Amino acid sequence: MDGPSVRSRAISNALRLGVRPFLNYLPGHATGIRTARSTMDAAALLLRHSPHVRVDSVDDPPPKDGGDRPVKGEWIISREVTGKKARGAVLYLHGGGYIFCSPRTHRPITSRLALDTGLPVLVPRYRLAPEHQFPAPLEDAVAAYRWLLARRIPASRIVLAGDSAGGHLSAVLAGEICRLGLPNPAGLVLFSPWVDLTCELSIRTQHLAHDPYISASSVRRVARLVVGPAGFDDPRLALLSCAWTDMPPVLIQVGGAEVLRAEAEAFADALESAGADCELQVWNGQMHVFQILNRVLPEAGAAMDDAARFVRTVTRTAGKRTRAA
Repeated sequence: MDGPSVRSRAISNALRLGVRPFLNYLPGHATGIRTARSTMDAAALLLRHSPHVRVDSVDDPPPKDGGDRPVKGEWIISREVTGKKARGAVLYLHGGGYIFCSPRTHRPITSRLALDTGLPVLVPRYRLAPEHQFPAPLEDAVAAYRWLLARRIPASRIVLAGDSAGGHLSAVLAGEICRLGLPNPAGLVLFSPWVDLTCELSIRTQHLAHDPYISASSVRRVARLVVGPAGFDDPRLALLSCAWTDMPPVLIQVGGAEVLRAEAEAFADALESAGADCELQVWNGQMHVFQILNRVLPEAGAAMDDAARFVRTVTRTAGKRTRAA
């Protein structure tokens, strides 16, 4: 792919000077986390989502048969399809290191997905660490997937998507869906996924990265808050050592400059070795989750176009396979 645009370089330099020191200092104590959450919420007001979507609040209790968590979050619908029965959906799990961000902070991505795919996007407000450590977010993600199935949206027309920690959670959810015997989704879209919560791979390769705003050491501090006293022993966390059998197609997009690039590449190799259909896109010179700037950066807009094409393709193909069966 071509080198980064002038606008992309300018934004990366601004983040490197003004945001990276701030983010590297914050994780690790309660005051810092509260500050980060407030900062992210304030920044969300500056990242306007498209006016061509409707954002409905979701606040549903657990089903009467018990077992699942309540589902809270947002249901984002293109105004062009409002009132029509949903023939598919995207389940989007937002990033933020499992400790901050919300459905609101990621509306620039989720509203773009709703517009470009014509599918509604469910964005659950999953529980955050350190108040709620893993597997709490996974339990909420499973409940959200069951919520879609209960509304008679075929699994073959549901795409799991997420960025950073949400990319990790989306992949973990795909594995959990298999373990629980639930029907497989049509595909996965992972933006800059945080694959290795131990951060061993990122630490080893960070000298090759020029990430403008996150470092491997700060990410590792966050990971300890996510797993808590249980540590990294839960096998569901270890994406690089899972047996990825019967996986639906996967699209991974990662910035060429980010510290998590090596993790994304290793995950793509693991999926392909298991026989999965995985497309890895490395966007030259781009930062972590650059897609959130899709209304500003030309590269981010192009990446979102590719993601939408992938979603349309896998939902259409899976739907045909289901009818043929």
